[in-house]
Amino acid sequence: MDQEHNNKERSASLDLLLRFQRLLVSKLYPGDCVGQVPNTYSPDLLGVGSLLKKYTALLCTHIGDILPVATSIASTSHRHFAEVSRVVDGDLTGILLPELVVSIVLLLSKNAGLMQEAGAIPLLAGLLEHLDRFNHLAPGKERDDNEDLAWPGIMGSFFTGQSCRNNEEVTLIRKADLENHNKDGGFWTVIDGKVYDIKDFQTQSLTGNSIL
Repeated sequence: MDQEHNNKERSASLDLLLRFQRLLVSKLYPGDCVGQVPNTYSPDLLGVGSLLKKYTALLCTHIGDILPVATSIASTSHRHFAEVSRVVDGDLTGILLPELVVSIVLLLSKNAGLMQEAGAIPLLAGLLEHLDRFNHLAPGKERDDNEDLAWPGIMGSFFTGQSCRNNEEVTLIRKADLENHNKDGGFWTVIDGKVYDIKDFQTQSLTGNSIL
């Protein structure tokens, strides 16, 4: 609810769609009928499922038209990507789609038979390629991928109590070294005792140097 107060710029029509989407999900969420035998759903429930499928189809059609254009513009530069991401985040793609996906996954875990009857999941699967192409343009994607691949090792060291650095050498940087580096045009900063090079991020950021 706190996030709702920060979305005052959201259009009335978009807000209405979000409320309608939540209403559909709430009608499909199992209440007293948990454990109901498949293929014995009431006509009203099947009607809501059919309505969810039509709603999802319209939403996916819109997003399927928007994302290729957004990807084409965002591929120009990191600044274009940041600006396009901001626009997409305030569009149906950023507001309705994430909540719809989470809701459908929740409904699928609660009542898989009903969701299969509704048939909305294959429609969402058609967006994966568009979303993947757009996300691959994100700055630092390779680093994120490497971190994802390293995750089991991180978890392993966490549970065994070993340092995630293992035998990796730690470079100590003196305050004078940091100041001299920044005077020469670099952009090192200290956060919680660790030195980070944010020079590349400086060129991508839309906030300006004063905030950084």
